[in-house]
This record gives sequence, structure tokens and C-alpha cells, in this order.
Amino acid sequence: MADYAHPETLVTTDWVAQHKGDPNVRLVEVDVDTKGYDEGHVEGAVGVNWQTQLQDQLIRNISSKAQFEKLVGGLGIGNDTTAILYGDNNNWFAAWLFWQFKYYGHKDVRLMNGGRKKWIEEGRELKKEVPKISPATYKAQGPDDSIRAYREQVLETTKKKDRHLVDVRSPDEFTGKILAPPGLEGKEGCQRGGHIPGAKNITWSKAVQEDGTFKSVEELKALYEGQGVKADKETIAYCRIGERSSHTWYVLKYLLGYPKVRNYDGSWTEWGNLINVPIDR
Repeated sequence: MADYAHPETLVTTDWVAQHKGDPNVRLVEVDVDTKGYDEGHVEGAVGVNWQTQLQDQLIRNISSKAQFEKLVGGLGIGNDTTAILYGDNNNWFAAWLFWQFKYYGHKDVRLMNGGRKKWIEEGRELKKEVPKISPATYKAQGPDDSIRAYREQVLETTKKKDRHLVDVRSPDEFTGKILAPPGLEGKEGCQRGGHIPGAKNITWSKAVQEDGTFKSVEELKALYEGQGVKADKETIAYCRIGERSSHTWYVLKYLLGYPKVRNYDGSWTEWGNLINVPIDR
């Protein structure tokens, strides 16, 4: 991992096994819901529900600064705590929380390479006990809008073509053959299928190996630069609801070191429902 641009943002399962009891380390399992966490998790980890805890429940938006401070403080995380994140779906939702941590200025947050999948496949111990946590005082910074894309910026990009657009969904979603991954058709829906004009389709899963860990720098460079997505321009990543694109955002910004990368968390469920915006198939 030393070859990555920011190896300090990634830890191995071995590192977690050795440091999970450190007083200044907080393990956080982030899943689409907490079913997996309830069945068993890394000892000492707290569980976070992506659907109910990392989004505003009244308007479609990420957690506000006040909501984020309340959540993170309630997890026992202070501003100086090292937050180690992992989860299901190859760390989709862990990457989403990583992105939010950086959006609100947290200094030391890291992903466990391979996520929940790798921990389990290695036969490591899972616990069902929920740890007793003493709440901490947490003060969020920012927000840092340099890492977030809004629809106005994306629309501007389709006209000026001055940024790279990376669509990290499956090829069938990219072409409009399907509107959502199988089993998710009725959730967070959109009216139109297709992709944002000018976007390159580089599926998020191409950045990881079979065990869920990230590919090497050489492989990642070949993947993105081979499609013309280089560090020479700002890059906007998007998917359907913003979680898969946060995974790609992390790869580009922290593993390859691209200087300007944004996550368009509105993604296709916003773009595919907008009136009078361009769509390609």
C-alpha cells in the first residue's frame, strides 16, 4: 500500500486486529442497514445505518453539520480520534462516510482495505456485543464544497467539457438498458435511463480485486488513464445515489492522488429526473 498517494488513509485487516482496542481508535461499520452488523462485527466496532443516519430524513441531502456532529460525537469520536471505517458491498457506504468525514474536515479517517468481506473471508472473529460508548464532543469544520459536485456544475461541464466525468455504474445502467441494479428498481428511482453526455463508463468494481481490496497503483492508473481520465483536469464521479461514486472518488483522490476530484452525490437519481437536461445512451 506504500505506493498509493495517501497510504495513511488505508489500513489492513491485520492492522485493525492489532489496534482495535487502542483508546484513540474508533472502528465504525457502515452498511446500507445494520442487519449485518447485528449478526456479527469486528470487536469494538459501532454500527452506522446509511439509510437513516447518514442522510437528512426530511430533504434529500447528506447530514447537516449539526446532524453530523451529533452522530459522530455519539459514536464516541472526537476531533482527534482516528476513525477506521469498513462495511459491506466492498466499502461502498464506508467510502460514503469517509467522504462525509472529509466534507466536514475530519483529519484522521481511514478505510479498512477489503471491508467486511475480507475480514470474514479470513476467518476473523465477529462479535455480537454492542460496545458501550461514552459520547464525545465533536466540532465539524467546513463544509468543504471542493469535494462535492452539484447539478449546476455538472450541467456546466456538459457544455464546456472542461472536466472529466466518470460514470461508475454498470454498463447496462450507463446505456439506459436498466434504471437500477437488479433488486433495486423500485428504490430511489429515476424517470430516464442513460448517462451524462461526455462521461466515461468505468465501473467502480474494476478498481478492486476479488477479495475486495484495492488494485495496485499501476493497475489503477491503467484503468483510468486508459479511458483518458487523468490528473490534468478536475474529475466528477457519479453513480445512481452517490455511494459507489464515493468509492471511486476515494480511489482517484487518495490512492492515485488526483488533485481535484468531486463526488456528485445527487447522481443519476437526480439527473435522470431533471427536466431539460441532456442525456446520452
